[in-house]
Amino acid sequence: MTDLAALSATGMTAAFADGSLSPVETLEAVEARAHASQPVLNAFCRFDPEGALAAARASEARWKAGTPLGPLDGVPVSVKDMILTKGMATLKGSLTVDPAGPWDEDAPAVARLRAAGAVLFGKTTTTEFGGSPYSTSPLTGPTNNAYNPAYGNCGSSMGAAAQLAAGIGPLALANDAAGSIRMPASFGGCFGIKPSYGLVANYPPSAAGNLGHVGPMSWTVADAAAMLALIAGPDPRDPDALPPQPAADIAMLTGAAREAGVRGLRIAYSRDLGLVAPEPEVAAAADAAAAVFAELGAHVEEATPNLSGLFDAYDTLRLTHRAAGILALPPEERAKLDPVVARVAEMAEHYTVSDYIRACNERMRLKRVMLDFHARYDILLTPTMAVLPHRQGIAQVPGDRHWYEMNGKIWAPYTFAFNMTHQPAASIVCGLTGEDSREAPGLPIGLQIVAAPFADALVLAAAAAFEAARPPLRPVFGAPPAAQGTTVPQGGAVA
Repeated sequence: MTDLAALSATGMTAAFADGSLSPVETLEAVEARAHASQPVLNAFCRFDPEGALAAARASEARWKAGTPLGPLDGVPVSVKDMILTKGMATLKGSLTVDPAGPWDEDAPAVARLRAAGAVLFGKTTTTEFGGSPYSTSPLTGPTNNAYNPAYGNCGSSMGAAAQLAAGIGPLALANDAAGSIRMPASFGGCFGIKPSYGLVANYPPSAAGNLGHVGPMSWTVADAAAMLALIAGPDPRDPDALPPQPAADIAMLTGAAREAGVRGLRIAYSRDLGLVAPEPEVAAAADAAAAVFAELGAHVEEATPNLSGLFDAYDTLRLTHRAAGILALPPEERAKLDPVVARVAEMAEHYTVSDYIRACNERMRLKRVMLDFHARYDILLTPTMAVLPHRQGIAQVPGDRHWYEMNGKIWAPYTFAFNMTHQPAASIVCGLTGEDSREAPGLPIGLQIVAAPFADALVLAAAAAFEAARPPLRPVFGAPPAAQGTTVPQGGAVA
């Protein structure tokens, strides 16, 4: 029997076109699973049943008339609770945002999805203001991992990762200022891409300044490519958005996922980016994934760019931008904040204007380093995370200096480099923890795929090639964690 809720977007629209399935039937299946999973996963913070049903009925009429609006017409899509969505409150995982709104405006990507007939059915949970790496918020509490609910999905797109891994629809709209698409895609076990900066218009501006990007999360690479092609483009509210891209370039995004070839590409593999060594089980999964690209005909060699000044520069830019928003809150509102978020203001106090300028200059150096690196290599592969997924309830200790530090150990060093350099970067599942893992067996491990700025199609092509060679399967929602494919080899599928 077909699992309607877990169908890919391309599978849904093919069925809409031949009349074997309707958008209303699909929505009903997705909503049923969303509500059934909510007590276990807590992936959603609100739903819009009336608005979603109206959108699905309108889409159904268009498909019957042979006039669909595009490749995602009638497809259920969630929106992260950091992104403005007309008619649904955007509370950003915080007790400090007034639910009364008014909520009368769509962010640019949401407006494009709505105009293309996508069915926006719910908002997914996020860490507070997207500023914490832990899979919880003061507003919604913990969001759990679909592979094993005792674990989290990292932050901040924690709900989107849980939704997709559990087969609650094919697509989620999210954002990423340090890895907030890629880190949950790795820990939570799905696909996500942070596009080149400016390819997708962003409004309101990110609290992290121009570190913030908007992009898709999905189960299949092809679905993410279809969404990215749809949401790419300028908006008058975002002065940093790129001008309209040539139709041929946009078509390349979806074409890349179909062609899925890497033969002849020059691929660099860096196990640690010269920053922090990954855990042995993560390294083994990433090593095996790099070998797959060589088997597919790419020229793969180990190489690492010089990112030596990354941590200090990133911390300066992130903390100063985020602190500005936190300090604007009245003291009584600040008292409601997640401690990980609240401490940003204190951490930013010692920065000077000179520190900020030095960080900007270091950022320019990093951009030049990566442009030179990609003159020699088409693709860079790294682990997405340095460690295995965390159990729920884990937290920082007082001595930890960064959000990406726990008990004095840097655990998430590989993603935010490419927010600094504005490059496209994706995470795809490349393996599962084994029976003898330090953590539970059957947890996902992610591979990061990076390309030069505006080479988003190349990232998608590489991801699609890997997906075709090592196709993952979703965990069986509701099955005991031990039944989630724990004996599958690295790079294999979840049973």
